[in-house]
Amino acid sequence: MIVAAFVVGGYGSTLMEPSVTEAPLTALDSAPRDVPLDAEDLLPRVLDLSDLPAHNMRAQAGIVFNPRTNEIVWGSNEFAIRPIASITKLMTALVVLDQGSDFDLDVVVDRGDVRRASVTYLRRRERVTLDNLLHLALIGSDNGAARVLARSSGFGTKRFVEEMNRKADDLGLHDTEFVDPTGLHEDNVSTPYDVAQLISHAVEQPKMATIMRSRSYRMRTSQRSLRVRNTNRLLRGRYLIQGGKTGYIDEAGYCLAAMVKLQDSDPLAVVVLGANTNSGRFREVRRLVDWVSTDGSSLIGTRDQRAD
Repeated sequence: MIVAAFVVGGYGSTLMEPSVTEAPLTALDSAPRDVPLDAEDLLPRVLDLSDLPAHNMRAQAGIVFNPRTNEIVWGSNEFAIRPIASITKLMTALVVLDQGSDFDLDVVVDRGDVRRASVTYLRRRERVTLDNLLHLALIGSDNGAARVLARSSGFGTKRFVEEMNRKADDLGLHDTEFVDPTGLHEDNVSTPYDVAQLISHAVEQPKMATIMRSRSYRMRTSQRSLRVRNTNRLLRGRYLIQGGKTGYIDEAGYCLAAMVKLQDSDPLAVVVLGANTNSGRFREVRRLVDWVSTDGSSLIGTRDQRAD
């Protein structure tokens, strides 16, 4: 059964990647925000969980979202605006792809690209192809790589960030704002609902989806060979992961956005923000997927398989 409730969040504002207060999870924890009347057809439907066993998690916020049907299958603080850390790099990659760049071109790493980058495989003065930079940013959550991608774009870094925000607006991510291309800044903010839409758009890009599904990546710079492991541990688990991105800074906690395909189900965007530990974010997503596969299975069949 579906409750015809239409809800969205407000507007709002993440350091870096290595890789929970108790909070009961309900179908919807946040108050709706005002939206233009002509936008109502774009708002999500919230599924009725009243007849199902409750699911509880310790992270600060989360969502299970079906992008094809525009349905919130489950959520907790799903419209709360929070820092999203390196999940930011999904938008960085989308803007890079929009430029139609030649990914075989190489770029020289600048001192500023790696200064206080927290996590980076790069060294200044070495040359790296745009393709390798994109892999580093999405697989290794490399902040230096994200900086180089933005700086070497036709926009330059400042305008690149403006393009990130323009792209967010175009995608309907109205509670999302970016101030840098890495996610190191705490004012890169979004909501679980917006992040769910962001990861959904990201996996629709074949190049991004292929990169995000890679467990590891081997590459060469002008100076050396590198092997980079994916920060997304879900790829080494039992689920079919179509794409995902991790994020961490102190202000954001441990975050994870993933696109999961279950048998006889539309692909689902599963987002957890503000977990207390690196392993905790993966555990929360696994528990959510297990819950939706069992207790919530009536909510996730394709719309052709279930009635509204």
